Amino acid sequence: MSGPILFGVRHLSPAAAFRLRKALDQAKPELVLVEGPSDLNGQMQWLCHPDAQFPAAILAYTREPPVRTILWPFAVYSPEIQAILWAHEHGVECRFMDLPSSVFLGFREAEEAVEADHDRPGTEEEGTLTTESVYQRLETLTGEDHDTFWERNFEQLGESPDFQAANNAFGRELRAAAADSRRDMAETVVREAYMKRVIAQAVASGIPPEKIFCVCGSFHVAGLEENAPMTGEEEKTLPRADCCATLMPYSYYRLSSRSGYGAGNRAPAYFELLWDALNGGGVKDAAYLYLTRLAAAHRKAGNLVSSAEVIEAVRLADTLASLRGSGYPTLSDLRDASVTTMGHGSFSELALAAADTEIGKKIGFLPEGVARTSVQEDFYRQLKELRLEKFRTAELQRLDLDLREKLNVKSEAAALGDLRRSFFLHRLRVLGVHFARLLPSRQEGANWGEYWELRWTPEAEIEVVESALLGDTVEGAAAFALKERSDGSASIAQAAAIFQDAFLCGMPAAASHALAVLQGLSVDAAAIADVAETASRLSLVVRYGDLRRFDPAPVVPLVKQLYLRACLTLADACVCDTKAAPAVTQAMDVLNTLQLSHDFLEEDRWLALLADISDRDDLNTRCSGFAMAILLERGQADEGLLSREVARRLSPGVPADLGAGWFEGLAGKNRYALIARLSLWRQLDDYLSGLDDETFKRALVFLRRAFAGFSASEKNDIAENLGEVWGANPRQAAELLMNGVTEDEKKVLDSLDEFDFDDI
Repeated sequence: MSGPILFGVRHLSPAAAFRLRKALDQAKPELVLVEGPSDLNGQMQWLCHPDAQFPAAILAYTREPPVRTILWPFAVYSPEIQAILWAHEHGVECRFMDLPSSVFLGFREAEEAVEADHDRPGTEEEGTLTTESVYQRLETLTGEDHDTFWERNFEQLGESPDFQAANNAFGRELRAAAADSRRDMAETVVREAYMKRVIAQAVASGIPPEKIFCVCGSFHVAGLEENAPMTGEEEKTLPRADCCATLMPYSYYRLSSRSGYGAGNRAPAYFELLWDALNGGGVKDAAYLYLTRLAAAHRKAGNLVSSAEVIEAVRLADTLASLRGSGYPTLSDLRDASVTTMGHGSFSELALAAADTEIGKKIGFLPEGVARTSVQEDFYRQLKELRLEKFRTAELQRLDLDLREKLNVKSEAAALGDLRRSFFLHRLRVLGVHFARLLPSRQEGANWGEYWELRWTPEAEIEVVESALLGDTVEGAAAFALKERSDGSASIAQAAAIFQDAFLCGMPAAASHALAVLQGLSVDAAAIADVAETASRLSLVVRYGDLRRFDPAPVVPLVKQLYLRACLTLADACVCDTKAAPAVTQAMDVLNTLQLSHDFLEEDRWLALLADISDRDDLNTRCSGFAMAILLERGQADEGLLSREVARRLSPGVPADLGAGWFEGLAGKNRYALIARLSLWRQLDDYLSGLDDETFKRALVFLRRAFAGFSASEKNDIAENLGEVWGANPRQAAELLMNGVTEDEKKVLDSLDEFDFDDI
């Protein structure tokens, strides 16, 4: 009595899938066993659903954090999928026969525990010839990459009855030549013993061995022929993780080896063309399908491609195939031919069209009702309800939202459609689902417009699945994530950021919890930068709460409290060194904007504080200069006051670094108003002219830093001012000053940076 049929395959091989169906037609088995997780047989019905579109993947994930996942992706030309579909079409029982997903994940947990104990990952023995290194040697011997070698020697056997024997022989020889790491080999042996046990159980159930058809990687054929099946006692010792499984759409990009998927191929869309050719006129049609689609994609990108160039590419590809020893052109031959004829010798001309034709943007689709987590179901329901389904593509797309209520529609849902989309996208952002990215606002000071970039990836689907650990819906999971972050906040700035996220997500309960945490943390002392940032975030809620249907009343008292604290502590914060000064001036700017935004914040207190900081000599001079800049901007300082301050701060008796630091603060705001004051530049010129050589060099170091942030246009205006001060033609002076420095001047300027000023 013969044993079961062992059909070795490459996991993403159109020829293997094509010959497999022929072999199944001939064998007429009673049971089809496929390499795949044996505890996930229930997923097969969805893979066979008439509305399912590939690529798709089975995803298993652990129930407890940290979430570990494992994927089994399939294309329409995957031999495993074609075996499952054949069994479904012919009413034949079909099951997975590999280790359960819980065991695979259990292996990962055990492996991570071992690596953590040894504080380093496991290493291979020196000199080991791994499967990967065998492929590398093969590429060296043949002069072609492995995909091309496989296509030239195996894919073109798709119509030959010798395919099964050739594929099994290749796997057997690869197994004999390679000796993978002990961990990998141990897992391989365990997997094969388990698969052998599944086969033995099927035979014990009364199915004749010759009526059992097994589909597995060709690497495993020898192991299934030679190794003993796993015993029941051995199976009980396998590590298992508590896990769940779901189906998810996949993409051709993720299937491509370029994305890092180890069992992929470099051109999944091209291999689908091979599959179409095998099921059409034969593998010879692949060249015509590839070159015509490449030409169409190139034309779509706005390039000219003639029919003559396509015809010449076909002829050249056939010639190259003959020279390289194959009956039909491979992708490598087709690529070389198309670059020569359509790309005019440069691949860069065809790069976009080649990516579209070889990798493709295809994303699978799974019908409603497919086994999903509750979060997935809610996610897809909202995609449809919010009309965001068109953005579930691999192509980057823009989405502009207007959060204002639309008054020319009938239903409330339509009137607030963009606001609801905003809530949904912000909740995904909070959950770490990388489906949408928020772009900076285009309107200064206007928050009714939001601008997003959306792109769908399988990673985003995995992130949605992982959110199932936090809640049953997108909103519920986001609420849990925000609560965890709130409870873990260590500063008022962190709590304010979480409160703002809850506000943007349209979740009042989560915002209230974050606000309570924030109020508790606000009792303790905090740096002025944290106080200013927190007040600014709360201010956003007060100003735009109505726009997002949020009651800002509970926030106002806290904004007042933080503002008062900032006013009481800002002067002390200005007693700081040069490194801390930028953060303090940034906080001053934020607080100034805050006070201007709300009538309920005392203006007199703020202006009096700025005047005090501007006037004091015991504070960091950059902070004093910035306070003066704010006063000038708000019309609280006249020309006389500015002139007196410049004369006082920029005088020979004041250390150069202090004077330049004050000027840097003054120039940190409202520069055009400063540039327009000719008297300021006359005073600065008088100051520099009166310095001795050493003091001038010292001042120049700090002034270079002060002017570093000025734009070229601003520097040109300053140069024109100086030309007028010097009595020269302003434009000629500007041209002279704006010219690049000479080599000698550059050496002098660079040498200034090496000065060792002990108090710098």
